[in-house]
Amino acid sequence: MAASLAGGEGIEAAELAIRAGLTRLGRGVLEDLLAADAGHRGPRVDCGAGHQAEFASYRDKTVDTVLGPVTLKRAWYHCTACGRGLAPRDGELSVAGETMSPGLAKMSARAGAAVPFAPGAGLVGELAGITLTGRRLGRHAEADGTAAAAAIQAQAVAITARQVIPLPPAPLPDKLYIAIDGTGVPMMAAETEGREGKGEDGKAHTREVKLCCCFTQTTVDEDGRPVRDPASSSYLATFAPAAGFGVLMAAEARRRGAGHVRQLTVLGDGAHWIWNLASQYFPEATQIVDLYHAREHLHDLGKLLAFMLGDHHASWLAERSAELDDGDIPALLSAAREFPLTGMKGEAPDTALGYFETNAPRMRYKHFRSHGLFVGSGAVEAGCKAVIGQRLKLSGMHWSQPGATGILTLRCQQASGRWEEIWKQPPNQSGAA
Repeated sequence: MAASLAGGEGIEAAELAIRAGLTRLGRGVLEDLLAADAGHRGPRVDCGAGHQAEFASYRDKTVDTVLGPVTLKRAWYHCTACGRGLAPRDGELSVAGETMSPGLAKMSARAGAAVPFAPGAGLVGELAGITLTGRRLGRHAEADGTAAAAAIQAQAVAITARQVIPLPPAPLPDKLYIAIDGTGVPMMAAETEGREGKGEDGKAHTREVKLCCCFTQTTVDEDGRPVRDPASSSYLATFAPAAGFGVLMAAEARRRGAGHVRQLTVLGDGAHWIWNLASQYFPEATQIVDLYHAREHLHDLGKLLAFMLGDHHASWLAERSAELDDGDIPALLSAAREFPLTGMKGEAPDTALGYFETNAPRMRYKHFRSHGLFVGSGAVEAGCKAVIGQRLKLSGMHWSQPGATGILTLRCQQASGRWEEIWKQPPNQSGAA
């Protein structure tokens, strides 16, 4: 025996054989445990619609589990008024209307959130020895994620209405950031029908997903630069318009302690809807326009003036960049207005200068840095790439909105370290007084 296991292939074959044997044994044990309670709950049970369903017979049901398919015999009741049947035991085991156990469903959701569905089914097969089709895995993953999204939405509405009061985190961080951004997700044609887009055909091929990343900060480094608390980032994403996103964002921020921290900061680009939501839900928060977005706008302004700046373009832009980094927006605007902008083509100059004028209070970067604050929204931009892009924006992908919402929810919960909360109600809440 020892000689036959000397090679790696021999060990692998033995491992797989042992696992298969243990799986068969476990499946038998599970079936015996399930058989111990056939779910008979008396001659009549509540059908769930206000009627009484009568016991009819015992019926078999096969459920796929992490140990393979198991068959359970359970009591079946029939409601004459509703014209439908039910098995109370199915609900108790969380398999009512399902052919997949909760354990296998969680495994499928994890794989479907991580990789495309067909490779995900292959991973489940290779790592767990369970045979699934990519279609079945994807259907369950999307459905579980969609159900989780609905639960998160309902909870957010309750928090916003003060029906649920999240308990403050412990220990309480010093600073909480709410970083907001958006990115497009490729959609099926039916999802973008009638929408204008930036493509050559003038049609939209994507839908915008709004992403919120909340993270905390308690320290700065030896140079006084802010340091994000390890593993403190939590994410939420939605296709909802700004108003719907605002409800979710505000609820998540309150769950993270927005009403208790010393310093609350909202980070974003120059989009008006971001600052409207920030002012609506958290008027006390410090608002900061992402410095790197501001630099991009400055470079765009430099391009507009390039033909007038000539050889001085680079030095002029360097001086304006220094003013921007210092938060001296009046000096930047004054330097730009030295040129005859009114004679330039279109509304581009007014738009470029309006960006800086409108956001000047949010661009006091030297002041913000002196207080140890982040001035860049890199955390949420990284989230757009890692949480959204690496799964939903791969080549050839086209999503339905419900399917994309489901997978986005799974990925946000996983990236937030809150995976288990998809499957059970979080305990850190108290009822509103």
